[in-house]
This record gives sequence, C-alpha cells and structure tokens, in this order.
Amino acid sequence: MSRRTPFIAGNWKMHKTAAEAEAFLQALAGRSFDGVDVAVCVPFTALWAAKRAAGAGVAVYAQTMHEAPDGAFTGEVSAAMLSEVGIDGVVLGHSERRQFFGESDKALQRKVPAALEAGLTPILCVGESEEERDRGDTERKLRTQVQEGLHDVPTARLHEVVIAYEPIWAIGTGKVATPEQAQEACAFCRALVGDRSREAGDRVRVQYGGSMKPGNAAELLALPDVDGGLIGGASLEPDDFAAIAEAAK
Repeated sequence: MSRRTPFIAGNWKMHKTAAEAEAFLQALAGRSFDGVDVAVCVPFTALWAAKRAAGAGVAVYAQTMHEAPDGAFTGEVSAAMLSEVGIDGVVLGHSERRQFFGESDKALQRKVPAALEAGLTPILCVGESEEERDRGDTERKLRTQVQEGLHDVPTARLHEVVIAYEPIWAIGTGKVATPEQAQEACAFCRALVGDRSREAGDRVRVQYGGSMKPGNAAELLALPDVDGGLIGGASLEPDDFAAIAEAAK
C-alpha cells in the first residue's frame, strides 16, 4: 500500500469576511506543515482574499459548486469560475448542503467529475444520521452515497477524490465517533472504492469529520484508515487548526 499524505481541511461554513480570512491566513504564516496537506474551505466572497493571503503550504477550497459549466442558475458558481481564480478544490455533498439546500446524490454524481475536469480536488462528504445508525443502516447509507458520488468518475481518477466521512450526529454537536466507529466507517468507504479498483482503494484519502479538535485529533488521526480531517468549529481559530495539522504529522 502506498503511503497516503494526511490531509487537514478547515470548513469555515458561513463564517469570516474577506478581511477575517486574510487575518486568519496571516496568522498561519511561517508555520510549517511539512508532510501534511492543509486547506481552508471558505465562503465565495472570501475566496479571492484567501487565495491572495494563503502561503505556499495552504490550499484554498470552495464549499460548493454547480454541476453545469454555465446557464440560467441564479446565485450559483461553476467549477470553471472557481478554477479561473486559482481555487484548488471544493467540498461537495456536505450534510448541511444536503439537508438545507436539497443537494442530492444524483446532483453529486455530476458535480464530482465536473470538479475533476476543471482541475479541482473534490471532497465528497458522506455520513449517516443518528436515526440511521440506530437502525443499523450506516453501511447502506454510505454505500449509496459513495457509489452514487463516484459513479461517473473514471476508474483511473478515483484516487483523486477525497472522501470525508462525517457522521451527521457528530457535526457541531460536540459528540465524536469512537475510534472504533470512525475506523470502521472510514475503512468501509475505502473498501467501496476498492470494489472498483484495488489500487484506488489503497490510494484514496478518507477524512474523518465530526467535532475533531486538538484534544482528540491525535487519537483519530492515528487510525489506519483515517487520512486526515474535515474540521468545522475548530478550524475557525488559527492556533486550534494548526494544532490539528501538527497532530496529523
């Protein structure tokens, strides 16, 4: 199995103006993230400022995009628009996008390959609700989301997609999956990719998301099938975010 570079991405959600984004990234300046890929996922209005302020070791990602290259889609942004301003990647299918904005597996089936074609690294978010876990439906839900999201991705490019396992019941709640739960789910996501290509399954990076913070990051990141984290609340403070990236080393 090839060594997978850890990947820590901070999802700011609807936080930080352009000025606040610049201040955050200036606070990270001079810190070394050698051996770890680091990204911040920022609101559309702060993308340009963040890209301008980000150092060489920090990538800038958007938080969503439309699947079409252009069209009458008021308020939407295409992959080409993101790529044009130098954005490195995009978060797709976050549970909040699914819950509040109706983002479907069918839409993601088009968005993921569209991002790749535009030169963006997609982070495909998957995860189950508390009710689904209690019913024993975790694997069924993950299978549907992973297989649908990757359906139209060429086999040769599967490893370029990052999968973020985010148990919905642990997002913003302070609850954290146990190490056993996180490892089991991330390993299952990897196996689903491996069903199409063993090599891609070995190479694809699977993040854990769901109340990861400096105090629990090292334990979660040490799990064999956890290759990083998609960080929510703890990504809003530079010191906390840097501490998680340090734990990933």
